[in-house]
Amino acid sequence: MRRPIKSFVKRTGRTTSGQTKALEELGPHFLLPYQEVTLDLVAAFTDITCTRGQNDAQHPVVLEIGFGMGEATACIASLLPDTHFLCCEVHNPGVGALLKRIGEQNLTNIRICAHDAVEVINHMLPEQSLDGVHIFFPDPWHKARHNKRRLIQAPLVAKLAARLKLGAYIHCATDWQEYAEQILQVLSAEPLLKNTALPAYPELRGYAPKPHYRPLTKFENRGLKLGHGVWDIVFERI
Repeated sequence: MRRPIKSFVKRTGRTTSGQTKALEELGPHFLLPYQEVTLDLVAAFTDITCTRGQNDAQHPVVLEIGFGMGEATACIASLLPDTHFLCCEVHNPGVGALLKRIGEQNLTNIRICAHDAVEVINHMLPEQSLDGVHIFFPDPWHKARHNKRRLIQAPLVAKLAARLKLGAYIHCATDWQEYAEQILQVLSAEPLLKNTALPAYPELRGYAPKPHYRPLTKFENRGLKLGHGVWDIVFERI
């Protein structure tokens, strides 16, 4: 059998002592094991909502695919404390880094699945279960022969759209213009989605203003100072 094309490379990277400690101490509380059964999104966050004494059903759930070292994830989770974030990342140092941020910032609204997001979507997430999806700066696979490895492709977008509630959103951001154009094209072709930037921002040609919740990371700031562009694409489930 031919091995399926992966949209990521599992980097080996060195895990620091702080990240290792976070994995050991916080992992049991914030890591969700990958299983080929439907995930109970209420149960996954029950201890958080019980602590706050709020109704579980009132908490929106956002899936984040590929959070890197977790800088933006932790910032957004802090800014939106009543939103639950289910975050997928295969890079172990990144998982440890986000767990470390969770401990340092006393965040309670994050759960991490250290597994391929495509398989998590396929097997763990029921239809119309998500209030949002974040995909920030996915690998652009900029060489033409590698474009097929890009995460944002029509089959995945169809699966994500089916798992969004009516009115929920998918937000992608990239600093690679050619990939931004592809993302815009793929999302525009999905019949369950509509572009939130049209007709409100015709001057942006289908791209969206940066939503208030997405922070500028140090790498993005560095790129902007060098004249690099960043494109946000936000679509809504209809």
